[in-house]
Amino acid sequence: MRLKSLIFGAVTFAVSSAAHAQEPAAPQQTLFTNIHVFDGVNEQRIENASVLVEGNLIKTVSTGVIEAPDATVIDGGGRTLTPGFIENHAHLMLMGPSLSAMESGVTWEDFGIHATRMAEMYLMQGFTTVRDAGGANGGLRRAIDAGQIPGPRYYPSGAFLSTRGGHADFANFTAPPGIETNFSRLNMSQEVSGVDDVYRYGRNNFRMGATQLKFMQSGGVVSAFDPWQLLAGSKEEIEAAVQVANEYGSYVMAHSYRKEAILNALHAGVKTIEHGFSFDCEIAEIMTEKGAYITTNLTAFDPGLLDIPAVKNQPSSLAKAISASATFENYIPNMKKCPVKRGFQTDCVGSVEACNIQVAYEKHLNGEFFGAYQSMVTLTSIGGEIAKLSGDFMNPYPAGKLGVIEEGAYADILLIDGNPLEDFSVVGTGDTWFGADPRPESPETIRLIMKDGKIFKNTLN
Repeated sequence: MRLKSLIFGAVTFAVSSAAHAQEPAAPQQTLFTNIHVFDGVNEQRIENASVLVEGNLIKTVSTGVIEAPDATVIDGGGRTLTPGFIENHAHLMLMGPSLSAMESGVTWEDFGIHATRMAEMYLMQGFTTVRDAGGANGGLRRAIDAGQIPGPRYYPSGAFLSTRGGHADFANFTAPPGIETNFSRLNMSQEVSGVDDVYRYGRNNFRMGATQLKFMQSGGVVSAFDPWQLLAGSKEEIEAAVQVANEYGSYVMAHSYRKEAILNALHAGVKTIEHGFSFDCEIAEIMTEKGAYITTNLTAFDPGLLDIPAVKNQPSSLAKAISASATFENYIPNMKKCPVKRGFQTDCVGSVEACNIQVAYEKHLNGEFFGAYQSMVTLTSIGGEIAKLSGDFMNPYPAGKLGVIEEGAYADILLIDGNPLEDFSVVGTGDTWFGADPRPESPETIRLIMKDGKIFKNTLN
């Protein structure tokens, strides 16, 4: 009996000790005090507030005293605490200097190194979430989420789905239809011809880590084979893309310029219209009815657009740009007259240094065209809603909301000098695009950057 008792006691002690050893440590807490909060939604800040972060989520937002004796306290010094910014249309893999150069002379190492630097650039500009609008698979997100490289939360689209001669047909001029290309080998762009191709490559995109699909439905300006007026993709092909996305509980984003293209996309079930330069009040009504979103690169309305080297030095691109500018001139007045949910978009292809400048200029144009409050909502909560469209299965970050400061949301937080609702420049704007001086790694006015409860920049002390 004594031996049995000793054995039982030893086993009980061992089990108890193991259970005790496996008890998780209490999550780390960070308490922000002496701050004013822009919550991503409301036009008025929450004045004289405090925000408690526990682990990677926001636990408490209060104008009263928050008791958190074990928290690391950060005195905001009367600054504005905002959600981290959200970029809804980037191309972190597309390094330039041209599509033909990337097709003929760039390796996967080159693309990967460029994307790594782009990811850090975006994070340091205050973007804690980026949706990649084509050309990237799931590898970069795995590296970011594993802590191997600094970067934002990442929503890639996999390969562009493009028709022959469409906006993502990057093959050499003499390449026959369906031939393997540098872009197709790396699953950065795939030529689709018929519903079966859409099924094949759309499903492969999700297999490769995509969170949504990107269908290239219109042409563009700085591209080789496509007029911007192109209506690419049959009704059946676009519906096939939507069907595949629905199978995964996700959605389709469509590169759409022309009004007919936008309407075709919306009626097929596309949830976000990319660029959408022919937007008008009829489109707004249908978008509202279907719960759809739009993201637009406002640099397309820059007065100096025709002086861009890639435009003015290429006669076909210059002709397209002149035609497009005349057609798209009503976008901004129409958006003000019949507003819909619009996400922030930069759409930069090129060097990290050039994209850093373009991001700041895109911020500036948002403030100039739509004012500080609407621009802040565009940068935050609307982007969070777009991210959520990837659904319960494909959303890699399902534990909390993005783009808002509220209890239970992800702790993606910026501390900014001043009040961006009164002086929008404090978000890190730049009033010059081409010819601008190189920008700093991070705006001085963004004093703290937190993503997922971890601090990546802090210049308060």
